[in-house]
Amino acid sequence: MGNLSSIDYIIIILYMSGMLVIGYALKGKINDSDDFYIAGRSLNFFVIAATVCASIIGGSALIGRGGVMYDQGIIGVMLAIPYLLGMYFFSFISGRIQKIGVRYNISSIPDLMEFRFGKAARYLTSGLIGFTMMATVGSQITALATVIKITGGFSYEFAAWFSFLIIISYTVFSGFYGVVYTDVAQFFVLLATVYIILPIKVVKHLGGIGEMIRAMPSRMLTFNFTPEIIGWIFTSLIFTFAGAEMWQRSFASKSPQAATRGMLIGTTIYGITILVTVILSFGSYLLIPDIMQTYGSADAAIPALAIKILPTGVLGLAFAGIIAVIMSTADTYLLMSVQTVVGDIIKPLKNNLTPSKEILYSRIGTGIIGILALVISLYNRQVYRALMFAWTFYAASVGMPAIAALYWKKATSAGIIGGMIAGFSSSILWSMLGAPFEISPAIVGSVLCFATLFILSRLTFKADKPSPFPS
Repeated sequence: MGNLSSIDYIIIILYMSGMLVIGYALKGKINDSDDFYIAGRSLNFFVIAATVCASIIGGSALIGRGGVMYDQGIIGVMLAIPYLLGMYFFSFISGRIQKIGVRYNISSIPDLMEFRFGKAARYLTSGLIGFTMMATVGSQITALATVIKITGGFSYEFAAWFSFLIIISYTVFSGFYGVVYTDVAQFFVLLATVYIILPIKVVKHLGGIGEMIRAMPSRMLTFNFTPEIIGWIFTSLIFTFAGAEMWQRSFASKSPQAATRGMLIGTTIYGITILVTVILSFGSYLLIPDIMQTYGSADAAIPALAIKILPTGVLGLAFAGIIAVIMSTADTYLLMSVQTVVGDIIKPLKNNLTPSKEILYSRIGTGIIGILALVISLYNRQVYRALMFAWTFYAASVGMPAIAALYWKKATSAGIIGGMIAGFSSSILWSMLGAPFEISPAIVGSVLCFATLFILSRLTFKADKPSPFPS
């Protein structure tokens, strides 16, 4: 399988050990749940930008989307652009999210739902977020297992278990402090190796970008919109409205300005990496045409390219960068799932839960949720499909209600709860029916969610008894 030298392996091991050290060193900064989940609302714009970018360009973006581009061509860009546009939209509402969080002591979407619409809305939202974030961790374990499998020639099962242990080990100690500050380190390693050194080497090896494009078959340069691709595009866009991991970063910002500025910078850097991913995927297609036969999955396209192109030492750094970005995304979603289960479900049910007990439950929950994510990764071994499985039903059921909770004064409990139930149940039913007329379950669910939310809110809104609205 891989052609890494002992020097490369040493670099990778030292890097991963360094991440564990950072996580353990930050353990002492955690005094309560606010520290564990939102870093005490202390993050400046630079840290926000780094953690946002590192989280977005994780295993699903680099490994998963790279695999889609290797297999289906330029159409893979259309999986990235809707998310990019959605993140620009989210950047401009992140300041309001931060302000509401400080003013009303809100630290999550379920907190906001209870503030406006009651406990039923809170628990329903929490269940949807908890499952979605857990399943997303599964997609990142799949991505990291793919890289480790290539690196050492291990079985997928061994690589998945090893990935699970790495991710759990440093997330359980340091909470969100560990997540964001390892993100900063991983952000620089990733940019330097995977998004600067590797594409330069690839373009030089192929004789320039023009030569690379001319060598690609025409089908790879055609925007072939299949029903599956259209569904993924819609899901990626709607998901950004209620991406719990980005709401978490907004709540963790030290000011509205830090939230907005950090989101905008991180999103812009992500936009640049989309073009780099095209270069890497196309380079892999031309230089390693037998990816499927050799590695069993198109998801191996970019890691295999690094092995082929980069020299000893730099190769180790590149793999450290690839591992870094996957770990960054995985720890983000793992912590988000834990926050939802412990902070948004268990804590409200146990009124006497002390801060130390909450942190203990959170660390135990990290292990349990990680195991469930591992099961998903062992069942679904294609990164992007695993991600879309996680996101589709969530986007259909929570995307519109989250925006309504933030901005629509006339939204009611009946409208929000009815909309979420309609979106979730209809998207699942549509999926079970095999997506009739080749229409994505995310589209059907989102439309019915919005319609139900709007109609029920209009029917049940009482001008003299509006729901609390955060100013």
